[in-house]
Amino acid sequence: MNVQIFDRPDIQAFLKTLSGFDKEGGSPRMKEITHRIVSDLFKAIDDLNITPDEYWTGIAWLNEIGATSQAGLISPGLGLDHFIDERLDASDAALGIENPTPRTIEGPLYVAGAPVCKGFARLDDGTDENGHLLIMHGTVWGADGKPLPGATVEVWHCDTRGFYSHFDPTGKQADFNMRRTIIADENGCYKFQSILPSGYGVPPGSPTERLLSALGRHGQRPAHIHFFVSADGHRKLTTQINIEGDPLINDDFAYATRDGLIPPVIERTDEASIKENGLSGPFAEIKFDIHLTSLVDGVDNQINEQRKRAAA
Repeated sequence: MNVQIFDRPDIQAFLKTLSGFDKEGGSPRMKEITHRIVSDLFKAIDDLNITPDEYWTGIAWLNEIGATSQAGLISPGLGLDHFIDERLDASDAALGIENPTPRTIEGPLYVAGAPVCKGFARLDDGTDENGHLLIMHGTVWGADGKPLPGATVEVWHCDTRGFYSHFDPTGKQADFNMRRTIIADENGCYKFQSILPSGYGVPPGSPTERLLSALGRHGQRPAHIHFFVSADGHRKLTTQINIEGDPLINDDFAYATRDGLIPPVIERTDEASIKENGLSGPFAEIKFDIHLTSLVDGVDNQINEQRKRAAA
């Protein structure tokens, strides 16, 4: 039998009490958010007749998410990161701001403190023998349509096994492998040599995978490369590109694929291109220009200083 008690006056009063509305101290904003979220949960328990067993199963799952540090993984998996991006897009549209280079989710695997290089960087250390050589380059453009010398391009990606340095369970990768910070040259250009990354999946048997499986979904991502791009007078851009041709581009469990973020991959086999890049054999080339947008009333209205990111 499904009883309904959410609308009872005593339950509504209880919600205000547990949210601290009867206390003078605390944060009014936290009270407001807590009241809304717990009210929605109470109503869901009522409307869906969620049983005590189901509820405590959920609590145990949340404990596992915390113990395995997978909150940053399940967040994009449930579309929350994408929803926040959509809200930022809508806010920009209301302000009349166009984003030539789309934003998309950061993901949970950034590490601060990567080695800094000027103009060009070698990202990989050459130990991944399965990697296909990659040269990626482009220009960082300012809001005025001019190149941005000195722009900061932070880039990171995984290896061909789908593992990121600092998070590699095998311990095989050196610190900051496939991670660099590139300072754009006098023409606003960046360039790096690496290998094409592979896609990857959430850890097998993890609480994230178990939830996705219960939803009839997979936990796989297409191959991609992450970027933070910033410059004086401009908003920091968080984005990532997908590797063209990956079969999961339109079936990404993290919903990060966006139009404009799938640049062509050109296979270079001619001797002139190989020699020009100082290489010894064929390689894949990706050209990707990045367009930044101006500060809003002198402020970066989208940067998130509160997010906890790993630091080496």
